[in-house]
Amino acid sequence: MQAVRGWAARLAPWFGAMGLFGVIQQANAGDYDGSPQVAEFVGEMTRDYGFAGEQLMGVFREVQRKQAILDAISRPAERVKPWKEYRPMFITDARIARGVDFWRQHEAVLARAEQEYGVPAQYIVAIIGVETFFGRNTGNYRVIDALSTLGFDYPPRAEFFRKELREFLLLAREEQLDPLTLKGSYAGAMGLPQFMPSSFRAYAVDFDGDGHINIWNNPDDAIGSVASYFKRHGWVPGEPVVSRASVAGARGDEGLTTGIEPTRTVAQLRALGWSGHDALRDDLPVTAFRLEGADGPEYWMGLKNFYAITRYNRSVMYAMAVHQLSEQLVLARGVK
Repeated sequence: MQAVRGWAARLAPWFGAMGLFGVIQQANAGDYDGSPQVAEFVGEMTRDYGFAGEQLMGVFREVQRKQAILDAISRPAERVKPWKEYRPMFITDARIARGVDFWRQHEAVLARAEQEYGVPAQYIVAIIGVETFFGRNTGNYRVIDALSTLGFDYPPRAEFFRKELREFLLLAREEQLDPLTLKGSYAGAMGLPQFMPSSFRAYAVDFDGDGHINIWNNPDDAIGSVASYFKRHGWVPGEPVVSRASVAGARGDEGLTTGIEPTRTVAQLRALGWSGHDALRDDLPVTAFRLEGADGPEYWMGLKNFYAITRYNRSVMYAMAVHQLSEQLVLARGVK
């Protein structure tokens, strides 16, 4: 990122004069040169956010439409894996070992994040482990290519991705970063924690106090940003995440939650034959779900902190992978 900031520093006068990133010299016509959609978008950014239209058009002359991105997002969803196949993708010896190393390497920062935000270190580590294998897989697409391709050439979700493109350009200006160099996933998710641009602007933090937020290769900022995200989405310090349940009788499956929101209470589930393995208040709202485990069906009740994890990715299996990876990290760290 130092080289990127150096580039921005050389063009600093543009930042103070409602410009974007400086004039793109000798720009070749790109995939979006002359696009009416891009012209309209640039007009909005100029009118509403003070960008200099000429400089922003210069940026878009460098943007590339990526057919691979359209293929990836349009590909029919594969068969949803059952938990017994999904879990082994994330709970592996290699990921646990790398997570223990990451925890040890950044122990002081993780402890500070836990103290400031109330989010246990193991969950912060687990999120980064599930999302990018601790920075190994952060994405190889230029973020601006991904968001432009999807914003201008993928009608089903064009509005969403144009919003993220707007947020991306704003964060690049705020952080004085070159928007043509930042990398991410095919959907535009960025850095160690895979934040979308809107999440970056809303929840990412400068946790090392250097005046910039860098979630791409600064673990301190990535750690603080994950903790900030969870706190802002309702993480309750000291509270559990899930409770295993036993189910008896013919009405048990009537208690299963539709979606991920905690809409059933413990008392309502008990009336349908559920019994929790932990003492929980009768009026406590939970997400009730069943997983197809290696040894048969598993019934679980997700609590408020479980719901906070699903706000990162709206999937009960994702949240369970994060939770169980965090448990394995604690165990492994304790015996090594």
